[in-house]
Amino acid sequence: MIYCLTGKIIKKTLDSVVISCGGVGYFVQIPATTGEALPPAGQEGTVYTIMNVTENDVSLYGFAAEEQRDCFKMLTGVTGVGPKAALSILSIMTPEKIALAASSGDHKAFTKAAGVGPKLAQRITLELKDKVGKGLAAGTGFSGNVAAPAPSSAPAQAVAALVSLGYAPSDAAAAVARVDETLSVQEIITIALRSLSRV
Repeated sequence: MIYCLTGKIIKKTLDSVVISCGGVGYFVQIPATTGEALPPAGQEGTVYTIMNVTENDVSLYGFAAEEQRDCFKMLTGVTGVGPKAALSILSIMTPEKIALAASSGDHKAFTKAAGVGPKLAQRITLELKDKVGKGLAAGTGFSGNVAAPAPSSAPAQAVAALVSLGYAPSDAAAAVARVDETLSVQEIITIALRSLSRV
């Protein structure tokens, strides 16, 4: 499998990038967030890739970070979620937000992605809830052999702190998901505790 590609970016659009490596131009489909993170055409960039081989097609999907790639793997492991829907979700949500939404059962967050209806969104939260719940309790986001968003992020630290106070991982994640993630860990915990005490 091609783990990553590093080379000159020949062309970049919202949903694809062409990277020249060793004289070969690789066409890679990407989520919008990766397009924003990559440097402009003419400069060198790196994408972490997944190769998808079907009967009629061989496609490369690329991501700015390994967490995104691993999240893509997890999403496409859900029944009914194809590469297109997974890219669409990753275009509007970070891996951490996906983990928080799945853990708290917030299926509506997934319906904002193009091509994801209410039924598919519910299936995503149902199938991913257990997988990400344990990881969130540890302040990581994903469990198992899937790489997680950095535990140093404020929302992840806040969830871990709330769990250590005795709150259920799903309740803690739901409370933190409603708070502005740009706040400090202490502020997120304070606001989340207020909403949890009202439950």
